[in-house]
Amino acid sequence: MDRISKENYYLDIAQTVAERSTCMRKKYGAIIVKNDVIISTGYNGAPRGRKNCNELQYCMREKLCIPRGERYELCRSVHAEANAIIAAPRDQMLGATLYMACVDPSNENLVPNTTSCMMCKKQVINAGIAYVVVRDDKQSFRVIDVNDWIKDDDSLTGTFGY
Repeated sequence: MDRISKENYYLDIAQTVAERSTCMRKKYGAIIVKNDVIISTGYNGAPRGRKNCNELQYCMREKLCIPRGERYELCRSVHAEANAIIAAPRDQMLGATLYMACVDPSNENLVPNTTSCMMCKKQVINAGIAYVVVRDDKQSFRVIDVNDWIKDDDSLTGTFGY
């Protein structure tokens, strides 16, 4: 009997968490794992108590034709990575791994080559998370060393989006 890899096991869980997302553009799920223990989970959706985009039946960024990776101050959602970080004690995140999956709500397919936005990258860095594992398809994933986000500071490039 073949077992799935530990990475794909955690990515399957992150993908399941994404099913709770209320975003109309992209559904993200994230889990933080340390020493084979799930510390927290998060998905993208409006802050507690506020109406979600799927309830309002529109996305302000979509309505204004804003490209991905830009003008997040207009987004109603708290991102999956941020929600997972908010729900976890910092001492348990130090050296942990964040697993993330993204699903297109229009067809429920995985979205390849996704990554964290600049705001979430900063939060991941400050949380002390060591690695981010991003699912590209059911079997393929990328492992990002968070130290690379520190060395290659994309906030200095003046480039928007991702």
